[in-house]
Amino acid sequence: MRPAHRWLLAAAVSAGFLGGLATCDDARRRERVATCRRALPAVAPEAGIRLLRAGPGPTADTVRVDYAEGKRQHWLTCRFDAGSTLLALATESSHLSGPALYMLKRFYLDTPDAAAGDPGDH
Repeated sequence: MRPAHRWLLAAAVSAGFLGGLATCDDARRRERVATCRRALPAVAPEAGIRLLRAGPGPTADTVRVDYAEGKRQHWLTCRFDAGSTLLALATESSHLSGPALYMLKRFYLDTPDAAAGDPGDH
């Protein structure tokens, strides 16, 4: 194989690898945003909650969800491990304790009710 062909082959393999990484990162980001959004009805169970924004949070591996209750705006932030495992959840007024976070993940986020209550799907 000529040197020019080797370079072209290496470039094509690298582009494919980087494209695959970008796809994985995008899927992980979407999963994190959906998980944090789905926690909203459990954290703020009032009727009339409106989702304003859900996206990257203030630091790496976080997602921020902005929502409104009537005319008041609120937020919650979810922190994740390197994958999509929820490690912490905080609102402007409190942080979920370890046991409360466990209960949220075990008995709500992993159920069909969480998917049905996702404010981003309405």
